[in-house]
Amino acid sequence: MDLLSGQPHWFYKNGAMHAYPALTENLTAEIVIMGGGITGALLAWHLTQAGFPVVVLEKRHIGMGSTSGSTALLQYEIDTMLTDLIDLVGEKNAVRSYLLCVEAIHKAREIVDSLQVKTGFSLAKSVYYASKKDDLPLLEKEYEARSKIGINVEWWDQAELRSHFPGIHKSGAILSHDAAQVDAYALAHALLQECMQKGARVYDTVEITDIRHETAGATLVLDNGNIVKTKKLIVAAGYESQKLISHNFVRLHSSYAIVSKPMPEKKELWYENALLWESARPYLYLRTTEDNRVLIGGKDEMFQSAIKRDKLLNRKARELEKNARSMFPDLPFVTDYTWCGTFAETEDGLPFIGGVKEHPNTWFALGFGGNGILFSIIAAGIITDLIAGKKNNDAAIFSFERLGKS
Repeated sequence: MDLLSGQPHWFYKNGAMHAYPALTENLTAEIVIMGGGITGALLAWHLTQAGFPVVVLEKRHIGMGSTSGSTALLQYEIDTMLTDLIDLVGEKNAVRSYLLCVEAIHKAREIVDSLQVKTGFSLAKSVYYASKKDDLPLLEKEYEARSKIGINVEWWDQAELRSHFPGIHKSGAILSHDAAQVDAYALAHALLQECMQKGARVYDTVEITDIRHETAGATLVLDNGNIVKTKKLIVAAGYESQKLISHNFVRLHSSYAIVSKPMPEKKELWYENALLWESARPYLYLRTTEDNRVLIGGKDEMFQSAIKRDKLLNRKARELEKNARSMFPDLPFVTDYTWCGTFAETEDGLPFIGGVKEHPNTWFALGFGGNGILFSIIAAGIITDLIAGKKNNDAAIFSFERLGKS
């Protein structure tokens, strides 16, 4: 699948950070992780920390799938609002899902603090504003629901919002104190490098062309003819994982992003460099980067055709730059990099974590949606527990069975 086109900022910023070998022989492994993006890297890190030997197989270069195109806003807010999620999955599971995402932000901080290299991580605030006046009652209700379960939020009326963001002429917003941002591409490499120091084996430019599920594990056939036998297989191949499951669990769509040239030196480009996003669907979102750029994304289209997606890139980039200039007219926004990619969403906005009956000895970590990195942290914890034989009380929330399919 052609996941990305254009110039994903993180790759151009970092370059080819590390080289990984190709797998040129048959192999036997305890655990194989299929996918070397941020999800696979987080899984490898958690499992390695727990003492498990892992092998990571990536068909591209490490981090060069969706990870290099991730805009990496770490927000506990699931694409489905808490009030709507309660109606979809029940209050208990909806509340727990939101609180797990809050916890995942701080787990992300603990992880990056433990690494030896910088990954562009910083804690931040998040501002979720009403795109139009009709959305205001929904946001007020959402604010009350979040506040009720202990999430650290404030309500901003129009005057308060304008005082902090004069260029955003909207009627109200929720300010969240729990959010963060990161360079997902750099983080994936940093995690895998640490795993390798502890004995993990990581291979890229090697594709699994066939998976034979067996009673005691799985046999993986590679595109170069080699065979990998494993007792446990974890699929962390993102949107491409859908082809391995007979039921259709996701809707694929196309999204666009641009990043500016570095702004003149100033400590803050706007109020505390908060993450910004809106209530409209599809939504616009903005963040800053550690080298003083503005990143804006959105303008999603509800199709998955890479040809159609790529034809719109120049037009979408112009529209995004116009949005950025309108919101922050005092910033000299000049587009530096533009890219687009295929992304996915689920029916309820939650990820799929766990196994399916048709594939024994196999676990899936599919962290879809706007906060896929946080979902991946949650998935890594759950799957590590399951492989270790520990009960995980949250596993059922994200199981494939929750929608009556398995």
